[in-house]
Amino acid sequence: MDLLKSIFPFSFGAKKDVVALVVNILIYLVAGAVVGVVLGLLGRIPVLGLLFRLLSGLVGLYCLVGIVLSVLDFMNVLK
Repeated sequence: MDLLKSIFPFSFGAKKDVVALVVNILIYLVAGAVVGVVLGLLGRIPVLGLLFRLLSGLVGLYCLVGIVLSVLDFMNVLK
């Protein structure tokens, strides 16, 4: 659990407050969208395009897992 808290630091802040949960979700959505757009534009570079597309997918996956962990922590499923 300590490893998850070190990799996903924003996911474990909303214990009983719905506003904190919404803020956590918005942080992940905005960060994922901004990084996805930037890396999507960089993905058009012919030589490095595949690498940037792969990196964009990994960032999207990180944001998705962060949102899921935030909701699970809010519902007290994680200890």
